[in-house]
Amino acid sequence: MSANTPIVTEMQVIPVAGYDSMEMTLSGAHAPYFTRNLVIIKDSSGHTGIGEIHGGDYTYECLTSCIPLVVGQEVGKYRSILGCIHRGGKQAAGDDGEGIQTLDISKLKFVVKAEWAIECALLDLLGQHLGIPVCELLAEGKQRDQVEVLGYLFYVSDKNKTDLPYLDESQSRDPWFRMRRQEMISHEQIVEQACCLQDKYGYRNFKLKGGVFSGDYEMDTVRALKKQFPQGRINIDPNGAWSLEEAIRLCRGMGSILSYIEDPCGPEAGFSSREIMAEFKNATGLLVATNMIATNWRQFYHAAALKAVDIVLADPHFWGLEGSLRMAALLNDWGLTWGSHSNNHFDITLTTFAHVAAAAPGSPTALDTHWIWQDGQNLLKDTPVIKNGYLEVPDRPGLGVTLDMDQVMEANKLYNRMPSHDRDDAMAMQYLIPGWIYDSKKPCLVR
Repeated sequence: MSANTPIVTEMQVIPVAGYDSMEMTLSGAHAPYFTRNLVIIKDSSGHTGIGEIHGGDYTYECLTSCIPLVVGQEVGKYRSILGCIHRGGKQAAGDDGEGIQTLDISKLKFVVKAEWAIECALLDLLGQHLGIPVCELLAEGKQRDQVEVLGYLFYVSDKNKTDLPYLDESQSRDPWFRMRRQEMISHEQIVEQACCLQDKYGYRNFKLKGGVFSGDYEMDTVRALKKQFPQGRINIDPNGAWSLEEAIRLCRGMGSILSYIEDPCGPEAGFSSREIMAEFKNATGLLVATNMIATNWRQFYHAAALKAVDIVLADPHFWGLEGSLRMAALLNDWGLTWGSHSNNHFDITLTTFAHVAAAAPGSPTALDTHWIWQDGQNLLKDTPVIKNGYLEVPDRPGLGVTLDMDQVMEANKLYNRMPSHDRDDAMAMQYLIPGWIYDSKKPCLVR
């Protein structure tokens, strides 16, 4: 019997790398390069589907092990393909189930679901076969033509204090490209960063990555941002660096400044992040978002039972496309809010985020995206545009974008030149603080 949809004839996994700035977070400083894995699937009708996921050898090996489960299958049976992958999987050695509630970067690979990239590529193929965009295949179909995104602000250290190969864009004609590779640590510099991003992308709302300086210093930066953008929604994400006592002190009475706060505190005194965040909410009345304490359904059950969060940033890299939107539907029905967290990524992820958010019911919060820090390193010939603070949703079949294989292979060459492919935020910190070691309860420059 002939297939009703095309058959997968080939699946490739191509590891790639791109350039990054010396952005500061609780886990340290971003290295000169970031890595990703691309999935490219071809079918019997001549179409090509694409997906992008986190980098590293662990994720690459997970993806390549799935090739025999994908090739030869019918594109329209993508759910069965993913189900077969799930049933064949097992908990990795070293995965203690802790997740990332303490932002241990070494555990991030266990939270990421590698098959997300396969799901994305198969949906890309199915959309092309049916002649409709991916967002029409998700949840209840397309809800909006454009997706609001926020300006993701970072303190940036001085790359010239290292001998690491950070990209130099000082001669660029683009004001943002020049700025993003320079040191930005003062309140005034962060405000200038936000103004530059507003000029280039039209952002109305901003999130500051905290966990770098003292909480008092970072809250002063937040106040400076609110003064500059009185109508803007301003948020901060210290990745759980603050103690409960400190978080309450810093945030009490900040309701007119912060629209919400993301992961202000983490586990302490024998209590999980979910319990601690519930106490924080009770004490401050602020809306709380997370991408750390509800990264799977079991964690979410406990977070919801404790009423610990109001906004779940259900990154499709953690949940899958369908899983992220199941979460969006549930949150909408419960009167809560859906959004998405991001890591450094190329424009394939940017496109996929656009489709997922376009199908999310209700009123999602503005999405995170690191894309502005990677803008210009395109792997697509037709990268979606961020304009007036909104990301366009391609309206062509599938993901609606075209892969630039020349750029992909250049990014693959960069990956292959790297001595290590795992994320290491401690490396650059050694130039700033010799002997620096990650501590989930201390901002990275507080030692």
